[in-house]
Amino acid sequence: MAQTEKRKKPGSTLLTVIIAFVVNALVAAAKSAAAVLTGSASMTAEAAHSWADTGNQVFLFLAERRSAKPRDLAHPMGYGREAYVWSMFAAFGLFTAGAVVSIMHGVQQILAPEPAADFAVAYAVLAAAFVLEGISFIQAFRQTRAAAHQLERHTLEQVMISSDPTLRAVFAEDAAALIGLVVAFAGVFLHQVTGSPLPDAVGSIVVGVLLAVVAVVLIDRNRRFLVGQGVTPGIERSLARRVLEHGDIARLTYLHLEFVGPRRLYLVAAVDLQGDLPEHEVAVALRRIERELEDHETVEEAVLTLSTPDEPDLDFDAGETRASS
Repeated sequence: MAQTEKRKKPGSTLLTVIIAFVVNALVAAAKSAAAVLTGSASMTAEAAHSWADTGNQVFLFLAERRSAKPRDLAHPMGYGREAYVWSMFAAFGLFTAGAVVSIMHGVQQILAPEPAADFAVAYAVLAAAFVLEGISFIQAFRQTRAAAHQLERHTLEQVMISSDPTLRAVFAEDAAALIGLVVAFAGVFLHQVTGSPLPDAVGSIVVGVLLAVVAVVLIDRNRRFLVGQGVTPGIERSLARRVLEHGDIARLTYLHLEFVGPRRLYLVAAVDLQGDLPEHEVAVALRRIERELEDHETVEEAVLTLSTPDEPDLDFDAGETRASS
């Protein structure tokens, strides 16, 4: 049975971000030193990539902390969408500081090639970086897989449609980092074997293109949630069942759900109450049910209204929202 996304345990994604920050800072410093010593275009691209990732973790840290603030009078829906704002900044940083720099350096190497040396240093740094990046990726993968298992999804599907932009960014950046390291190794190796800087320069451009694709995907996902991302049919069915399981609700004729932050939902529903309560009691009952629905860990705000007798019930049995008579 499909379930709703549960709010992550306090600090779970924050730990993933901190691990990624430490790893990227160490790797960026090592790659920068190797780039200077070897003159490799691929190593320079990888250094730019890692410094971009390191800076991005700061944005992702802010995304986690600021989005966790409780709602107040100035923000009745809470601060959840802050996560998408700061994650958007991180994605732009990946594009400009990572992708653009890598592509430009690769093009410069093609137009004005420079000889490379000390290939052993490059190989050692790439190997160490692969191990460190692998540790960070495993942390992100485990957390993503756990969330996917809870929601009965594939891990990659969870990465793409999850409402948690911070975890998606860390997962995508770490995956891109591992692929980029393989590309950089190939570029350095071919440079050494052929004596031509062209493969190294092409490797730098390939790394840049890879980062650009990842950045565009992350930007698009954050854009969707900022403008009001709806939920999947599975989550919609699960919340509909939760509403109908309430003892005071007889029918559900309308349901609107949208994310207002990572694992935080705004719920609007039209319902028919059990019995035939007087008007003043109906208002009190609706407010009470709203508060009870908001006790669920994913419902940030619930707004209920009354259904009219001629409105059909919603049917979720076919796997999608539809009205049935």
